[in-house]
Amino acid sequence: MMLHCPDWSPELFAEVGLTESSVAELGQVLGDYLDVYAPCFSRIEQQQNSETYLKGLLSDLSRKSIEPIALRYRDEHAVRTLQMFLKDAPWDDQQMKQLYQDRVVQMASDPNGMITVDGSDFAKKGKRSAGVHRQYCGSKGKIENCQAGVFIGYSGANGYGLLDAQLYLPHVWFDEAHRAWWPSCDIPDTTEFRTKPQLALEMIQEAFEQRDLSFRWVGCDGAFGCDQAFRQGLPASVHFFADVHSSQHVYRKRPSWALPEHAGRGRKPTRLLPSEPSVLVSTVVDDKTVPWQEVRLMEGAKGPVEPLVKCCRIIEMQDGRDAEELWLYIRQYEDGRIKYALSNAPEDTDIEELHHAATLRSAIEQSFQECKSYLGMSNYETRSYQGWRRHMLLVMVAHLFVLEECRQFQKKLRP
Repeated sequence: MMLHCPDWSPELFAEVGLTESSVAELGQVLGDYLDVYAPCFSRIEQQQNSETYLKGLLSDLSRKSIEPIALRYRDEHAVRTLQMFLKDAPWDDQQMKQLYQDRVVQMASDPNGMITVDGSDFAKKGKRSAGVHRQYCGSKGKIENCQAGVFIGYSGANGYGLLDAQLYLPHVWFDEAHRAWWPSCDIPDTTEFRTKPQLALEMIQEAFEQRDLSFRWVGCDGAFGCDQAFRQGLPASVHFFADVHSSQHVYRKRPSWALPEHAGRGRKPTRLLPSEPSVLVSTVVDDKTVPWQEVRLMEGAKGPVEPLVKCCRIIEMQDGRDAEELWLYIRQYEDGRIKYALSNAPEDTDIEELHHAATLRSAIEQSFQECKSYLGMSNYETRSYQGWRRHMLLVMVAHLFVLEECRQFQKKLRP
């Protein structure tokens, strides 16, 4: 049987601790795992296509796109079959996502866990793949022709994993010229423009309402953390730990506001001015009244991660006025990098809890690295909106299988 073919990705299980006999049993284990998703398919052929695709993602193929997967496990006629399987075949990917998320919950749910938010970009050639445009591409570190994905994940004391993904459609894709390409890209007619933070909020809200997922935190990088509307739109019962840019303005203490004195000439001033000036968060780095502390945050692939950390309370600046009182959390790493984060955790929060939150957000970056290094996340060739989402879902399903095997053998992947 195909699932029993002993061509597993050698890097995937190299450090998991599987014995030779355990590797021989992986096919049966994968078969049992995939049986969970059988209700998503009304025809056995579609279920077989999903098994072929997932086996390819877990294989030792150097490029895990449709053609090499089809040729490895089927024949040249299966290339078109797998293309249609991703693009518009009638199987229930929404049900698969629900079953997948339920399994992540069973594995990882933790009352002190975190929903993590991040973007991941995929360089692509051509112009007619859904959402492709010249925009900042994180994987290239520059403006590049690419597709941009928005992802949410989960991390906690019991495990981690990705939860959901949405393809970002740049504003230009809503003009008349690009709309002409929507039918060939399978973009639903009802699709409305959403910013990346808005896409993330929608996914978080769906997970919050529909999944029995325990979490206390939402963590994100500066692309989302600097968006005040994103932070304000999060569920009221959770705390955010949101990276911000060094240029973020805050008040060190809450100012009072008054009109400046009128000098007696000209118009009377009408604009209220603060008693305290706003400052950049970066200025706190040199503030000796807020001491550095050396903290061991976690064990990394290359040893302990021990940054210097500063924490203090600040007042957020919003629309030129003072707003909510927040925590400012600054990390300085051995290589000189400095990261800034804001959190709305209560003032009496133990600093150890902020340290814990700082460690949780890195799990989504680890998920990206594992999925791109081992599971073909970047190797897709589909042009369609639907195909992109289905590919990412199947990569997540494959990733969870690996995570469950790692957990069974009490190991972590080291990409």
